[in-house]
Amino acid sequence: MSKRIGRIGKIVLFLTMGIILALIVNDFLIARHASSRLYYDVDKTPRIPVAIVLGTSKYAQGTVNLYYRARIKAAVDLFQAGKIQGILVSGDNATREYDEPTTMKQDLIKFGVPAEFITKDYAGFRTLDSIIRAQKVFGLKEIMIISQRFHCERALYISDAVGIEAVGFCAEDVPFAMSIKIRSREVLARAIAFIDIHIVGRQPKFLGKREQVNISQ
Repeated sequence: MSKRIGRIGKIVLFLTMGIILALIVNDFLIARHASSRLYYDVDKTPRIPVAIVLGTSKYAQGTVNLYYRARIKAAVDLFQAGKIQGILVSGDNATREYDEPTTMKQDLIKFGVPAEFITKDYAGFRTLDSIIRAQKVFGLKEIMIISQRFHCERALYISDAVGIEAVGFCAEDVPFAMSIKIRSREVLARAIAFIDIHIVGRQPKFLGKREQVNISQ
């Protein structure tokens, strides 16, 4: 009996180690795949008509979410520098009380982006939804993704899989000590992205009729 338990323990150990190794390798490959298309300096960023700002909550633990603030600032800086001509804000609008796209649009307007060049995507419940909807609902073939580096890397991976030409602009990251939990979750999120794309073929929760992103001339 003890030998059988020992064999089962070894099998569980090897399986666990294999899963951990697969997670690490997948995480590394997604990061490496995106590295040549990530930008950090507005002046060095190529001009692309439309940027998609990936949503997150404005507030976290009673204060303004640093991830959110940095994404809004990046979008404003890029627009004012003429690097983008229109902005698609994509996020969760699951309830009347929680509306990421409207909040993002309001803050972009507050910092000087004209309202007519901001388009809201209310069904960006997940990064996969946001990217596929940019293509299938908003008809975009080329986009600039605005988020933090780790998020841009995964979004670029999804973009490549569905055939959208994309680059990522990396908004300022938060201090490392505050990002350990988020970065750890990202490893799992990348594994789920791999499964969604290559195994399940998952599609957005909602698609709907075609819409247009207005851009400045």
